[in-house]
Amino acid sequence: MGRCMSFITWRDRCFRYSFSNAGLKSTTTDLGDGTIMHCWAPKAHNHSNRSLLLIHGIGANAMWQWNYFISSLTRHFNVYVPDLLFFGHSYTTRPERSEWFQAKCVMALLQAHGVHTMTVVGLSYGGFVAYSMAVLFPKSVEKLVVCCAGVCLEDKDMDEGMFKVKNVDEAVSILLPQTPQMVRELVQLTFAKPIKFLPTCFLNDFIDVMCTEYRQERKELIQALHKDRKVSNLPKITQPLQIIWGEQDQVFPLELAQRLKRHVGEKAQLVVIKNAGHAINAEKPKELYKNLKSFLIDPLTPSKQESHSNDHKMDQKG
Repeated sequence: MGRCMSFITWRDRCFRYSFSNAGLKSTTTDLGDGTIMHCWAPKAHNHSNRSLLLIHGIGANAMWQWNYFISSLTRHFNVYVPDLLFFGHSYTTRPERSEWFQAKCVMALLQAHGVHTMTVVGLSYGGFVAYSMAVLFPKSVEKLVVCCAGVCLEDKDMDEGMFKVKNVDEAVSILLPQTPQMVRELVQLTFAKPIKFLPTCFLNDFIDVMCTEYRQERKELIQALHKDRKVSNLPKITQPLQIIWGEQDQVFPLELAQRLKRHVGEKAQLVVIKNAGHAINAEKPKELYKNLKSFLIDPLTPSKQESHSNDHKMDQKG
């Protein structure tokens, strides 16, 4: 039987149109030393608006993970949506694979665009990078949102049975699927209510377009997350932090959200989305946006504050 026409490529083009229609343009920046980063950036930077950085997780490129939110967020912010290294059109010849290196590259990218202060939202793996940015650049990151990112995991958690997978290699085989069956297992793992009908030709198309390039490098990114990780070594941030989690997350169980809230302390607020798994951006986009809006947008409206300084005071209380 012949292969299906590439729905994934067609969908990717639709997302490009959507991002462009929201006032963003595709840009590529050479950071030097063999590092190239792609980013969707404003066609025209509005100096009266704050800057918002959206960082994607492991899986498809940034457009697929943030498309639902773009048109709403660009009304309030100068929105920047980069592809992390080894996703989309971003890559490096350097050997570093830690989220700390990703964070430094993203900050260098934003500075190349003339952005020096921002709010950061990170989804899953992007949450690790976002938290690292808040640690490394406390004067640049004003507020932070971490969505379903096990920043506070420890390397012993897997041995103690916290996760559905038994080891990092099994996690890699699911998170970076190379067969239709592994894509189905990924959907089962990341959704509270998984899609039941997934045609094999569609899944092969997804693998060909989204999962074959830079697989070894992405594997190394996942491995780096777990290596020698302890909460006691994780710096505490001082910025206002919103933690958003799916109640039924099987990739990073809810216990890790509670652990992160305890670790950061009074600056952190935890929001749990019911009937949702790990992929809250795809499974519960309306609920996710509602909570992003309450933390990022509502405090900026004239009815809730009179000036930027008052907004800062509210953030400190949050």
